[in-house]
Amino acid sequence: YTTHNHAEDSTDIFFRHLQLNEVTITGLAGDTKLKHSTAPVSIVTPQMLRSTSSVNIIDAISHQPGVSQLTTGSGISKPIIRGLGYNRVVVMSEGVRQEGQQWSDEHGVEVDGNSVGSVEILKGPASLMYGSDAMAGVVILRPRPILPEGEMGANFSTEYQTNNGLFGYNLSMAGNKKGFVWDGSFSQKLAHAYKNKYDGYVPGSQFRDLAGRLMLGLNKTWGYSRLTATAYKLTPGIVEGKRDSETGELVHDEGFTGCGYGKSLPYQQVKHYKVVWDNFVNLPLGYIKAIVGYQQNRRQEFEESLEDYELYFKLHTLTYDLRYVSEEWNGWKISTGIGGMYQKSANLGEEYLIPDYNLFDFGIYATATKTLGKRWMLNGGIRYDYRRLHGNELIEDDRQRFTDFSRHFNGVTGSIGAVYNINQHFNLRMNLARGFRTPNMSELASNGVHEGSARYELGNQQLKAEYSIQSDLGVDFSSRYVSAQLALFANRINNYIFVHRVPEIIDPDYHTYAYTQGNARLLGFEAGIDFHPIHSVHFSNTFSYVDAQLTSYALPITSDMKYLPFTPAPRWSSELKWELSHHSHATIAHHHTTDKIHRSLLNNFYIAAGLDYYLRQTHIHSTDDTETMTPAYFLLSLSAGTDIQLNGKKVAEIYITADNLLNKAYQNHLSRLKYGDINLLTGRKGVFNMGRNITFKLVVPIKM
Repeated sequence: YTTHNHAEDSTDIFFRHLQLNEVTITGLAGDTKLKHSTAPVSIVTPQMLRSTSSVNIIDAISHQPGVSQLTTGSGISKPIIRGLGYNRVVVMSEGVRQEGQQWSDEHGVEVDGNSVGSVEILKGPASLMYGSDAMAGVVILRPRPILPEGEMGANFSTEYQTNNGLFGYNLSMAGNKKGFVWDGSFSQKLAHAYKNKYDGYVPGSQFRDLAGRLMLGLNKTWGYSRLTATAYKLTPGIVEGKRDSETGELVHDEGFTGCGYGKSLPYQQVKHYKVVWDNFVNLPLGYIKAIVGYQQNRRQEFEESLEDYELYFKLHTLTYDLRYVSEEWNGWKISTGIGGMYQKSANLGEEYLIPDYNLFDFGIYATATKTLGKRWMLNGGIRYDYRRLHGNELIEDDRQRFTDFSRHFNGVTGSIGAVYNINQHFNLRMNLARGFRTPNMSELASNGVHEGSARYELGNQQLKAEYSIQSDLGVDFSSRYVSAQLALFANRINNYIFVHRVPEIIDPDYHTYAYTQGNARLLGFEAGIDFHPIHSVHFSNTFSYVDAQLTSYALPITSDMKYLPFTPAPRWSSELKWELSHHSHATIAHHHTTDKIHRSLLNNFYIAAGLDYYLRQTHIHSTDDTETMTPAYFLLSLSAGTDIQLNGKKVAEIYITADNLLNKAYQNHLSRLKYGDINLLTGRKGVFNMGRNITFKLVVPIKM
């Protein structure tokens, strides 16, 4: 943040809050200020990303209120927003939706976290610019900002984690000379298996990734045009959770060693390539934004040989978006656009889970915002979507594995909302939105063993599209010493699609799971408060809760099936942070000490203690043992960070974080590793999450 020139240090946090409200976010009319957003939005700043210990970008944002992650133990995380995930959350990267087989547990987000400058999280179907699949919300991964005209710079960062031996580094360089802009980066990350006090080293949890990015563009008075190319390669192991019946130890491949960085069976190899052409043209009465993207995702699973794959998905995706956003006149701002996607997926391996398929969709939308005086901001919009899915027939060993079929879906969605600025301290937000999501190919037609999820999956070609109605009510408060937020939501979903275990046995080595649907409702809230009696001390607390239940189903709803499966447990997060030195505070409040501070070695130095408490999750879908209850647990953390400066100039940033400080053995409710084999010696079921982990991170900016 840029600190305002005010005299009282105790008001600094209040001013920071006001400045954050001035941040421009993606809203109903193309862009809007955060304080004018009618639905809840979380902003993850660059400094927050740098100081957070994580194994990937979704892990880095998973502590935001209302946000969770589904993990598989090998560097793979999927975002869950208010209890909804998979194809109900759209992830935007480089301005286009990230498409990489995100329908499965062990299919993560193929984006290098080092290329992300900041993150914007839209909660609920409040934004109409993203179409089908944005029912739960949108995670927008924004690239690093363009440097100012005439500047060049480079950046080097590295980190090490003690539990899984993670070692990573990133080198980037950017510049802006006479309107020609560029930004290039290269990253690598290696991690061996993680460990905990119950399982020791967990076979299959090791991973490695390699990433590169290059952006070239022109910035002119008429607008800009930028071409970005990214390549990302991830090689994660697959945690099977199988145990030796005599020793109780986790079974592993002969080539596995706990501290080894090499590959062991089974494992995946994922390659994701992306090219995006982003254009922005200023007009006398607004602007036009046009963006086209091509992505290719190659996903291979190796089960019997380190060299020969059994399963191979190859996915091509072409996306486009064209929108016009008007200037504001008489309090009105209008946006209209069209966007869509074409996909082609092919099976190139010896095993099959879903058929080859083609997908085509498009959507058209219009939105408007209206400012009424100084207190009211109204917005709303409408969108129409059409999608066609075609699955190809497959005959295998004289047996029809997949049938040839086509499905067509269309839907109308919309939203209307308002923000009322009660006074300088209070904002009231209200929003009502209708969401829409079509079934994905896995839900419609899967028929095979899913190694990553350790189950046999059956699709259902008769599934209908999901429709939701969600209402949001929120209030924000900010003052000199306290800032607080409360966001309530109620979401009703017709034709909610979920997977559940069935007694039918198709493969004797795997349980069978099938897709079905019914009507559902989700209720919940996020609450947060930050108390700062003085500028250097912050005591923040957030609480997230969601209750998800079936309201109607093909069968009578009994007590063991009333709750939707895999709903995040309620979570309370607390942090006490002490900023021991801050350059901007001191130089503003005490101008005569500026020279002394310039000679100081440390700046922006802080220490913090954190607590994450996950309540017991008893609201489970226990029919046919689909899921089990998860006991309560808490995790403690300590962190510290500082800038290193010489002669008043920053030369490095250093961060140290100790997660799970007490080395707690726990299982997250959303981790599929809970459902591994039972250890016959201890009676414990499944695999536990990572134990104590200390992260060291160094960031070195290089001025040119």
